[in-house]
Amino acid sequence: MKKLFYLCLLGGAAALGSCSGSRHADAPKGKVSIIPMPASITEKQDSFLLDKHTVIVATGEAERKTAALFNAWLKELTGYELDIKEQGDRNTITLHTGNDTTNAEGYTLNVDNKGVVINGNSGAGTFYGIQSLIQLLPVQKADAMYIPGVSITDAPRFAYRGLHLDVGRHFFPVEFIKKYIDLLAMHKYNTFHWHLTEDQGWRIEIKKYPRLQEVASKRKETMAGRYADNKFDGKPYGGFYTQEQVKEVVKYATDHFVTVIPEIEMPGHALAALTAYPNLGCTGGPYEVGTRWGVYDDVFCAGNDSVFAFLQDVLDEVLPLFPSKYIHIGGDECPKVRWEKCPKCQARMKQEGLKDAHALQSYFIQRMEKYLNSKGRQIIGWDEILEGGLAPNATVMSWRGIEGGIAAARQHHDVIMTPGSFCYFDHYQSQGHNEPLAIGGYTPVSKVYSYEPIPTELTKEEAKYIKGAQANLWTEYIANTDYLEYMVYPRAAALAEVLWSPADKRNYDNFVDRLKVHVKRLDQKKVNYAKHVFEVTGAVTDNKKGGVEVKLDSKLDGGKIVYTLDSTAPSLQSQAYSGPVQIQRSGTLRAQVFDGDKPFGNEYNQHFLFHKGLGKKVTLASPPGKEYDPGSSFALVNGIEGIASYNDGQWFGYNGKNMEAIVELDSIQDIRMVGLNTLNLRANWVYPPKQVTFSVSDDGKTYKEIYKQTAFNQTGINQVRGKVEARGRFVKLSATNFGTIPAGGEGAGNPAWLFVDEMIIQ
Repeated sequence: MKKLFYLCLLGGAAALGSCSGSRHADAPKGKVSIIPMPASITEKQDSFLLDKHTVIVATGEAERKTAALFNAWLKELTGYELDIKEQGDRNTITLHTGNDTTNAEGYTLNVDNKGVVINGNSGAGTFYGIQSLIQLLPVQKADAMYIPGVSITDAPRFAYRGLHLDVGRHFFPVEFIKKYIDLLAMHKYNTFHWHLTEDQGWRIEIKKYPRLQEVASKRKETMAGRYADNKFDGKPYGGFYTQEQVKEVVKYATDHFVTVIPEIEMPGHALAALTAYPNLGCTGGPYEVGTRWGVYDDVFCAGNDSVFAFLQDVLDEVLPLFPSKYIHIGGDECPKVRWEKCPKCQARMKQEGLKDAHALQSYFIQRMEKYLNSKGRQIIGWDEILEGGLAPNATVMSWRGIEGGIAAARQHHDVIMTPGSFCYFDHYQSQGHNEPLAIGGYTPVSKVYSYEPIPTELTKEEAKYIKGAQANLWTEYIANTDYLEYMVYPRAAALAEVLWSPADKRNYDNFVDRLKVHVKRLDQKKVNYAKHVFEVTGAVTDNKKGGVEVKLDSKLDGGKIVYTLDSTAPSLQSQAYSGPVQIQRSGTLRAQVFDGDKPFGNEYNQHFLFHKGLGKKVTLASPPGKEYDPGSSFALVNGIEGIASYNDGQWFGYNGKNMEAIVELDSIQDIRMVGLNTLNLRANWVYPPKQVTFSVSDDGKTYKEIYKQTAFNQTGINQVRGKVEARGRFVKLSATNFGTIPAGGEGAGNPAWLFVDEMIIQ
């Protein structure tokens, strides 16, 4: 049968047609690697041979548009498109759309030797069926191709599946926005959250207020390098989307069954608008479009009625462009310092009987909500809109952890979960030292995949208010499209499966196996995705002998892992990995996976500090915050010193809380030095401790202080190294949190983060 198939291909179109009666027998079974994993899939023995004579049967306009999208993909593989007809009974791909509103995005997909049939519950369902069919196609180019036989019944777990893009910090052209939407839809996301206004730039044309285009869309320069460096490039920067371009994007999204939700920030993140129209601020200016990242004190004046008139006028032009039910109004990171001194704001508070500035923010949000409700729309806001009382019909995006989502769900408000520790794709995704500059944090693909959007704290009834989740991409450090794609994929593929597939069907190893095929589709789309999933990784664990060991691994099929312990670069001639590597002295372990004779991806490069506390038992008085938790107290004595970008999963982060840890040595012994590392990155809300003390004990009950330090002045990592003369078996570390971030600092009024890592005992 293989020979017959070969002859058919050689014979061209006529030969293919003449072989049609027997080409299906014993056809090879294809590998199914759909992402996100369908709710139900059964593989069959037979297959369908797609060739240039195959016809797409599509009767309605929506089906024909979806068929055209399939043809665009197919042409890249085969060089031809299939005819689209209203009927056909053999060698067909049939698209049928029903009107089942119980789950409009559901579909069935059946492939056998007779053809392909997709039944969508709605146009969206048919579209998602086509996306799955595309992923059944081989990834290699060919004149004809077998589609493996399957029976799929599928529907999403969550109704809201979103990807966000901030174009305020950096602007991206319309053609790329379309590509972003195309990729989004390919992974069965249905919402594009377009963050259009910011302190650093206003990006949407408002015809009634031309200075938003002329002034607010431009800044004189942009930060260069890390925030703490306080350096600028000296180059003017700007850009905005015309209303015609916005219409073009929204239509493109609609054709891909993607809803575009615009975000018009209020009352904070408004500096660009204030620069164009200074009368909208509390002080009257002058203002300047933001050139540095972070939060600014100057916000819309809540006591000025002209502000509400301005925002209503803006929304009157925005609403016709976006047919979405929701409009995002921000509501996050709004300092109250101007309001507290502004006579108009104080008068407003008195007039409305508002007890404080938080209540004034609630007044602002609720007033704008009423206006949008009068236009038949509803608002979404970041979880700060909970402060001072939640607007009646608001949907909450919970980004500062999960607490805001829990609170909103318990108040019976719809919630979109987007916690930073799982869903912020501006975080680092690899522990590699060669990673491009990012804002901080560490969110690898595996962590994204592990996310569960429904908090366990909610009852079954409350859980119904969790409508889905969203990944956010803030672009302070992302200035070009290649880097943007690198940060989003394949993490977006992982979250897509979290949001679409049944929870009990999710399996990370299986996902990675499918991803090995899926990335070739990303290659076809010319996506500059990150390859960290397949690099060599190292898991550092207790070796149960009072030390540590490193288990090396790679998901690269057929890859060979080699390593060195003397800091030299690994080569094919280096030691081949065969089992856990024991760390017996201070030094650097370097490892690399080779694909044939070529190194693949970044190498594993980790320095280890050997000391008396290495691998010993650690007891924490309280756990770190969920956002910065290495996962085990063992990380405090694993010999790895966390790096300044804190993207390595080593730091113990305590938000507004003190930290205490006790290390138990094997016996009472001499101690000549105690130490730890702590971070001072105030721009990122990370403050050094007020005080660090070390104490020792023979019995773990009675402790004697042996070292104290109160000065930590260096930006970045501060190394505490105390020379002592002591004996003991138990060593206690106590670090006192800085407390509340003072006025003038980034995040003023919020609790500071305390970051501590590697407790050292010599």
